[in-house]
Amino acid sequence: MSAYTIIIHILYIKSCGVHTLPSFLLPKKSKTKTLFKTTEQSIQKMVRMGEVWTNTGSALASLVFIYTIFERFFPYRLREHFEPLAQRLIGFIYPYIQITFHEYSGERFKRSDAYDAIQSYLSKDSSSRAKKLTANTIKGNKSIVLSMDDHEEITDEFEGVKVWWQSKKHQSESRTFSFYPKADDSRFYMLKFHRRDRKVITERYLDHVMSEGKTIEVKNRERKLYSNNPSQNWSGYKQTKWSHVTFEHPATFDTLAMEYKKKEEIKNDLIKFSNSKDYYKKIGKAWKRGYLLYGPPGTGKSTMIAAMANFLEYDVYDLELTTVKDNTELRRLLIETSGKSIIVIEDIDCSLDLTGQRKEKEEEEDEDETSPIEKQMKKDQGENKGSKVTLSGLLNFIDGLWSACGGERIIVFTTNFIDKLDPALIRKGRMDKHIEMSYCGFEAFKVLAKNYLDAKEEDDNELFDEIKRLLEVEEIKMTPADVGENLLKKSEVETKEFCLKRLIEALKEEKEEAKRRIEDEEKKKKEEEETKRKKREEKKIKKEENGIAMKEI
Repeated sequence: MSAYTIIIHILYIKSCGVHTLPSFLLPKKSKTKTLFKTTEQSIQKMVRMGEVWTNTGSALASLVFIYTIFERFFPYRLREHFEPLAQRLIGFIYPYIQITFHEYSGERFKRSDAYDAIQSYLSKDSSSRAKKLTANTIKGNKSIVLSMDDHEEITDEFEGVKVWWQSKKHQSESRTFSFYPKADDSRFYMLKFHRRDRKVITERYLDHVMSEGKTIEVKNRERKLYSNNPSQNWSGYKQTKWSHVTFEHPATFDTLAMEYKKKEEIKNDLIKFSNSKDYYKKIGKAWKRGYLLYGPPGTGKSTMIAAMANFLEYDVYDLELTTVKDNTELRRLLIETSGKSIIVIEDIDCSLDLTGQRKEKEEEEDEDETSPIEKQMKKDQGENKGSKVTLSGLLNFIDGLWSACGGERIIVFTTNFIDKLDPALIRKGRMDKHIEMSYCGFEAFKVLAKNYLDAKEEDDNELFDEIKRLLEVEEIKMTPADVGENLLKKSEVETKEFCLKRLIEALKEEKEEAKRRIEDEEKKKKEEEETKRKKREEKKIKKEENGIAMKEI
């Protein structure tokens, strides 16, 4: 018979008032007294434990009753004095510290940045470890964010310290209507850790959570292309200085028509810049970098900007200077830009007359000597007199005190005529790297052939050799845009060989066209020189006639 069965029988006998064991329970050996004594001690222990649990339950019930009476009937002002004492008493017994991060803090119209960063930080663990998840679509994110549902808990470790994160929600008894959640209705995260780890948590772990959370937010955000609004549209409800659309340009460095070595140099420069926050701080410079892209139209300057933005995962701000009234507005636009962005001013030589504002303007030439193109340029500049942005204001925008507002910005200027720009505008320190976007070479052509036709040199050796001869030996100048247009299949029946042969014919035509242009330019130049010579002679004759007439008078 097992000991468990014996104990059950003894308990039954005790409850019936019998103090002797029946004969079938008595052992036959001499250990009867010892066994009986041990059994009696076990029963006494069980009775004592039962009494302890009974007393504990009674005490807890009494405490709950007292607390309920205290909460319901004691005045709030009186309870204010007792709660700190209760919290202090609990602090001696409970060794854990709690930090609360509310979803809405400060203004009711804005979510807490700390809450969003924590939500992004915990999302990587929540999706794999939490049992109840909530799927949220956060504005500006390109994907769904999975976070802990209410009353869920996950653990995290940092430098050997274990912490607990809980997602909770306040329930308010108020029935007032509001479009925005009140503090008592909003969700919040609660961080719990042992008090011995206070220094690690407050000095390093919280900064780690915020940094990692913001990094995840930036990685998951939907990148945007911004354009500045005219200043008259800055005021009013929900009016902003910048309007935006989703940036979806597909250009990458892999598809960019440029020599491989040059592309790698630019990529390495961009990587070095994006990882040099501490270095820029060490040398005392604002964390920004300037790029000047120059070359003929159609050489891929805008495509280069898109490739840079996709490579670094930056936003793009397209700044139109002609809509900016003065230097003050230019500074206000700069302040509204965010970090991890590229600020672009395209065709800066055509945006405003910035080249002559540092010195007094020279006297205008005789109207008869001005070419039609120069007249049109002056007319266009006259239409932009409403903008009072000066060269000094633009220099301060790039390199002045205001340029240090924010960080991790790249400023890009593009121009077709680098000689027209003021040297102070493009010097090193403002435009740190000058990149020439030139005509299409053979290396750039191979990239385009692979992009458009999936053609390789080893598969079409003869056609590639002919194109190489025309580009490198004959030195025929054709922009990547024109090369790409000839390689583009216009219909389903066009084959790879057909497009390559069409490019060869276009290059030969471009060669003949270049010869004609040179001849026309030389002829035009001679005609202009002859016209100027005749005008000088006419002026000289008129001057001599006027001198003779004055003498006669």
